[in-house]
Amino acid sequence: MSTPIRVAIVTESFLPQVNGVTNSVLRILEHLKAQGHQALVIAPDSADGPKEFAGFRIKRVPSLEMKGLIPLAFPQRNLEQLIDGFAPDVIHLASPIFLGKYVTKIAQKLEIPTLSVYQTDIAGFARHYGLTIAHNSLKKWVAKIHSASDRTLAPSLWSCNDLIQSGVKNVHLWQRGVDSVRFAPNKRDIDLRCEILGERPDRKIVGYVGRLANEKRVDDLAVLDARDDIQLVIVGEGPARARLERILPNAFFAGYQSGEDLARFYASLDYFVHTGKHETFCQSIQEALASGVPVVAPNSGGPLDLVKHGWTGYLIDTADSVALNRAINMLIHMQDPLILQQRTRESVIERNWKLVNEQLINHYRALMPQESQLLKENVA
Repeated sequence: MSTPIRVAIVTESFLPQVNGVTNSVLRILEHLKAQGHQALVIAPDSADGPKEFAGFRIKRVPSLEMKGLIPLAFPQRNLEQLIDGFAPDVIHLASPIFLGKYVTKIAQKLEIPTLSVYQTDIAGFARHYGLTIAHNSLKKWVAKIHSASDRTLAPSLWSCNDLIQSGVKNVHLWQRGVDSVRFAPNKRDIDLRCEILGERPDRKIVGYVGRLANEKRVDDLAVLDARDDIQLVIVGEGPARARLERILPNAFFAGYQSGEDLARFYASLDYFVHTGKHETFCQSIQEALASGVPVVAPNSGGPLDLVKHGWTGYLIDTADSVALNRAINMLIHMQDPLILQQRTRESVIERNWKLVNEQLINHYRALMPQESQLLKENVA
């Protein structure tokens, strides 16, 4: 039996914040617990946040709430004592920015190996808002943080290449898992479809699932919202919701959904469209595919690894209304939607969380001096 590992996970986002970073950390903690490992989580403070998860302690640090963004955590001097006392074998930096950068220095002082996970394209967000100077500065900042860690994991080939071109060394591909039992075609709900379609059951349901923020470009879907043969469904919450309700007056806004309710929404769609151009991966695309729903997504970033153009959906510039309409029309006129459903599910069915988190454990062990030597001896 393998030796249990002690992991300190430093995350810039955690419950009650729900996003890609938080969800990945939760799945990791569940896996560590199931495999008998030990973990400590260091995360931004929150009045509503839990003090523990999966039996592991959550150490909160002061943070500043920023409207529309993740909380900005302020490092504390006592973190060195906390980390030293926990004596981790490795420190996991989840989408490191300010807190992660500070802990990297502590890790170097204490001679603890660090693994950083690149998950948020904050430089891309800055460019979206027209902050070119900030984009360039943030890109250098992110590259510097990841260069300081012993190993960086990135979720897509695009993000790996982006980091390497920025000068980051020792970058490895580590994709995300998907719960293909929860997200499955058999969760399709006729009653939910009737509620959404009302008196026009002949229409196709096109959905978006994700955070409602300006950088997600959900307003690209206005051209679909105007169509008489389509019912647009928007699942999620965020600071842009009120504006989007004005721009998409015919859309069905379902609000935040999770668990089995989210699975029902995915499976009850006919087609899924994601419009965010700064996705390092895009978990919602993977969940839609597992649900048997073909996807239209941007021809950039993480979606390039997930959607096979012309096979499980289409990769386009979603800001091009003509291209977006054409992609949906091609899906509508597919002669055998059941074959398309089978293709989409098969494309992600084997990428489960247990598999990808075991890959993560192997990355941890590769950074631990004693474990690394054993791995080399076993290979030899």
